[in-house]
Amino acid sequence: MKLGNWLAAAAVGVAVAATGPAAAQEWPARTVKFLVPYGAGGGTDIVSRIIAQQLQEKLGQSFVVENKPGAGSTLGADTVAKSEKDGYTVLVLSNAHAVAGALYKKLPYDPVKDFQMTTQIGTVPLLLVASPKFDVKDVKDVLAKAKADPGKYNFGAAGGVGTTQHFAGELFRVLSGADIRHVPFKTTPDVLTSMMQGDMQLTFELLPAVRGQIDSGNVKALAVTSSERNPAYPNIPTLAEAGVPGYDVTSWYGFAMPAGTPKPVVDKFTKAVQDVLAKDEVKAAIAKTGIVVKTSSNEELTKHVASEIAKWSDLMKKAGIEQR
Repeated sequence: MKLGNWLAAAAVGVAVAATGPAAAQEWPARTVKFLVPYGAGGGTDIVSRIIAQQLQEKLGQSFVVENKPGAGSTLGADTVAKSEKDGYTVLVLSNAHAVAGALYKKLPYDPVKDFQMTTQIGTVPLLLVASPKFDVKDVKDVLAKAKADPGKYNFGAAGGVGTTQHFAGELFRVLSGADIRHVPFKTTPDVLTSMMQGDMQLTFELLPAVRGQIDSGNVKALAVTSSERNPAYPNIPTLAEAGVPGYDVTSWYGFAMPAGTPKPVVDKFTKAVQDVLAKDEVKAAIAKTGIVVKTSSNEELTKHVASEIAKWSDLMKKAGIEQR
């Protein structure tokens, strides 16, 4: 074999070896970045920072959180999909990742195939919240008013069209038959301000984002959107219990790396995350936000993301929402 050919073959061998067990032994050799495709302060950001601190202590390397909001989470997802396949850039997933997969005709990435799913982190419901000036005490009152005056009442949704909040409201409309209208808002504080002024009657919002306003009495929590009650508010019924059978919207969080990341690295990261989430003190810290810890295998998370995209695609057809 000529020297040039031998060197080329040797280089390939080294590259292959680097993706094997040695890669996992060396990883993490430098800072690992969690890319959160939303602004700071939300549930995704909070839970990411809790886990990052725990992983730093467990693995002896820095884990940092970088916020990159924009385009309904797709800006951050695209960044990770096109990043190096080395385990040093991790996307923090949420239900919005699946919603985007249903809403947009052409994304610059495939929401399933371009990612190596690792593990789910947890789940959190949204809450159906009413304005203090909207004369209702429960979901049955909302349905009665919507039936009596079709099209008169509105639900605000942070982030505009195609967010989890928007789709949660559309599912409520489809399953209950309530003739209520969607009004898009830029942020959650914008929606809440409008509600406290009495201009907006309802909203569907993630528990961590409205917990403070509920506890202070500024808005009324009528129901949780998940199939089970949330430990943070055990006295608040689910929407299915409150009069909308079959309703279930549970937002979720998870981690993903670029597709093609070496399996030993994926496995080491997955196990480390699951180990820290098994600690009682970590579960307790996360529970304070309203998020319930739930982990999964790589394969389970992949199937979950695909099924969520199918679910929201079906809702769009029933609700008459066109793809963008």
